[in-house]
Amino acid sequence: MTDMTGHNSAATGGIAADRLRSIIERVERLEEERKALQGDIKDIFSEAKSAGFCPKTIKQIIRIRKQEPAEVEEQETLLDIYRRALGM
Repeated sequence: MTDMTGHNSAATGGIAADRLRSIIERVERLEEERKALQGDIKDIFSEAKSAGFCPKTIKQIIRIRKQEPAEVEEQETLLDIYRRALGM
């Protein structure tokens, strides 16, 4: 059985070809969007660097902002303890 686009819409070997094709195409579309977004993010970091900001530090701040406040506090406390233990 074929649909209006000429594709087999029946299950082939127990697989619904149209459903499978739809899933694959959606993933491919999202991967393209992700690639475009990654390029946009890279451009923003380049802009930050040319404005005198440190991209590495900005990435660290973004990572910290994603964490729970208690988790951040615990990490900062441990970092302070380790620094003092090393005489830093």
